[in-house]
Amino acid sequence: MKVTRAVAGTAIAAALLLTITPQSAPAAPATTDATTDATAAAQGLRDVAKRTGVRIGTAVDMAAFNADPPYREAIAREFNSVVAENVMKWGEIERERGVLDFTAADQLVDSARANGQQVRGHTLLWHNQNPGWLTDGVASGEIDATELRQILKRHVFEVAGHFRGRIVAWDVVNEVIDDSAQLRDTIFLRLLGPEYIADMFRWAHQADPKAKLYLNDYNVEGVNAKSTAYYELVKQLKADRVPVHGFGIQGHLGVQYPFPNNVLDNVRRFEKLGLDTAFTEVDVRMPMPPDATKIQAQAYAYSALLQACLLAQRCVSFTVWGFTDKYSWVPGVFDGQGAANILDENFAPKPAYDALKTTFTLGGR
Repeated sequence: MKVTRAVAGTAIAAALLLTITPQSAPAAPATTDATTDATAAAQGLRDVAKRTGVRIGTAVDMAAFNADPPYREAIAREFNSVVAENVMKWGEIERERGVLDFTAADQLVDSARANGQQVRGHTLLWHNQNPGWLTDGVASGEIDATELRQILKRHVFEVAGHFRGRIVAWDVVNEVIDDSAQLRDTIFLRLLGPEYIADMFRWAHQADPKAKLYLNDYNVEGVNAKSTAYYELVKQLKADRVPVHGFGIQGHLGVQYPFPNNVLDNVRRFEKLGLDTAFTEVDVRMPMPPDATKIQAQAYAYSALLQACLLAQRCVSFTVWGFTDKYSWVPGVFDGQGAANILDENFAPKPAYDALKTTFTLGGR
């Protein structure tokens, strides 16, 4: 599908080549059409995204969803795609071996269907947030390689099978390559070897043949050693006829770091392998407290990632990892950092929100 633009493609491409620093972040793109401005201001993100063919999504904190009506209302208003922040992870679904609890995950899926939203599944396998009975069993030797493979297969069929037909895409394996561009040292790699990755995709495809199946990771926005390791992994998986359909680029950025180089080039090389692409967990944190320069740099980073998605041919969705600073995961993980989302703690739009709306409004396919 050929990409067309309401603004010059060269201008967007040039913006993507800029390096973001607190001192040199460019202004978010601005439209000169007053009518377009007024129309966009009255719409949510899902409204302005509609004509581009790129879904706009958010991760959902189910505790906040149930306790905070403005949070729940904003999800319905702003997004046409959702992903569970935690409630589809293995450690949440099967805290006790053999006892599966899909209550919270089913609630999210049911709500999404009522709101006309698609659901991404996150995640079938990760090295974190696994049930204690699994990690303890492997550590003690109670669970050996043969049993671990059986447990993994059962897990995939139980979880992907439970949501069969209701999930548009799954992050099948999450963060399987480390920051040195090697396969991550996990209990799965140690006991099962690298073949477990192909097994996971094959099982997921059997469990839900219509779901798109993704690799997903952070620090792979641009062309670098880690994203190249994924590129080579995908080529091998495709050569082995493994049903891998997409590459998920998380997009956890910080304004204090250079903007990743060659984002569009990176996206396009995965698309040339026959994959869909998606930005799956976008947020842009900053050292606290915020100031005008940091806030402007944040707006640019959100917009630049979205521009890369819109300019690509097979980028299907752009998902923010939470949308309000009220419930952000960032302060609890990155000491002294925060304000990473597109709405503030009172659900007021920040310049990053406006930048996304403008980018969707100007972009098209």
